[in-house]
Amino acid sequence: MSDTVIQVENLSKKYIIGHQQQERYTALRDVMANGAKSLGQRLLKPWGKQSANPAYEEFWALKDVSFEVKQGDRIGIIGRNGAGKSTLLKILSRITEPTTGRIRIKGRVASLLEVGTGFHPELTGRENIFLNGAILGMSKAEIRRKFDEIVDFAGIEKFLDTPVKRYSSGMYVRLAFAVAAHLEPEILIVDEVLAVGDAQFQKKCLGKMDEVGREGRTVLFVSHNMGTLKALCHSAILFCQGRILHQGITSQVVDSYLLYASGNRVSNGEMQWFDRQQAPGGKEVRLVAIRLLNPDNVVQRNFDAGKAIQVEIVYEIFESVRGMRLVVQILSNDGSIAFCSTDYAIRNTETTPGLYRTVCTIPACLLNSGLHFVKVHAGCPGVKILVECNFLLDFFVEKINHHGPLFSEKWPGVVAPKLDWQTYSI
Repeated sequence: MSDTVIQVENLSKKYIIGHQQQERYTALRDVMANGAKSLGQRLLKPWGKQSANPAYEEFWALKDVSFEVKQGDRIGIIGRNGAGKSTLLKILSRITEPTTGRIRIKGRVASLLEVGTGFHPELTGRENIFLNGAILGMSKAEIRRKFDEIVDFAGIEKFLDTPVKRYSSGMYVRLAFAVAAHLEPEILIVDEVLAVGDAQFQKKCLGKMDEVGREGRTVLFVSHNMGTLKALCHSAILFCQGRILHQGITSQVVDSYLLYASGNRVSNGEMQWFDRQQAPGGKEVRLVAIRLLNPDNVVQRNFDAGKAIQVEIVYEIFESVRGMRLVVQILSNDGSIAFCSTDYAIRNTETTPGLYRTVCTIPACLLNSGLHFVKVHAGCPGVKILVECNFLLDFFVEKINHHGPLFSEKWPGVVAPKLDWQTYSI
């Protein structure tokens, strides 16, 4: 269709990975001997099947990826590290060629994939603005017209005539983004280099990308910040091992990513380890089970917002521990921490070996409706970590007997506490 600006069809990208051999070094005689051996095998069996070289392996960074992007779309690209996100952006930016498949792009593309790409370290900031702008396709007159705006956006006026090799990584990314964003491209492709900048600059960048989108131009944005992604992008694509796992509305794709990313998570409200050696922990403490319980002590995954939720932690202590605390973290569906709670205040003495059960109660009318996650951590503050939490339990909170059932829309915020309100006639 005429409003399609990016069309990707059966895109695949293959890399050859080399594996280091176990031998200490390779001498010239070894190279000659291996070459003679290979030649002899080909002469004796010219039509025979050649054995695979164990020193090399094929790796498909992308495999059969297809999607379309319409003009004015703001699309988030998410996935674990190594899922193929950056490879896709490099192909769309024409930095690398695909192995198979094809892409069609309509319009001028500006890419910000790595900090300071296209900068010359010996040149000053002023000179690099003209150099980088020319690399990105801007004319000299266009760069001059936007020069003051670029410098103001980057906030490097004092260092404009300083070689960029003396810039910090934050100054690098500010200047690089300023040039790319002011190119006025039809398509802006941004990898998560904005993590280098400070909070104020990140806010400025997001505002600029939002402005680009509202002007009818297209934005492709890779980020691990789910809150930023949901605020900026209308839709998203989730990548897993080089393939598209989910594509659709940003909030739904983010939920899929969080569920997928918590690989050790179970969805029935309970996680337990029957083999102590496989359980999280170490020689002092190991977890036995984590359960989500309703007020009747029944394990479940869906909870009424108007009733309490119990987080039950069962663990075994093998060696006496002094100053241990358990921490429960509740995360919202965008991955941000709603709140943390600890039992440290009740642990004033040494905890002796044995099997223990601790229950943390989340009061009724606290959590907002929606998907939430719980993480558990154990350690001695400032001393050592006893159980490092790298897994999640997910659960849903539903507005059944909530204090705001008359409101059909979801209340904003992670929590929706029932507070004490009083009105007096004066």
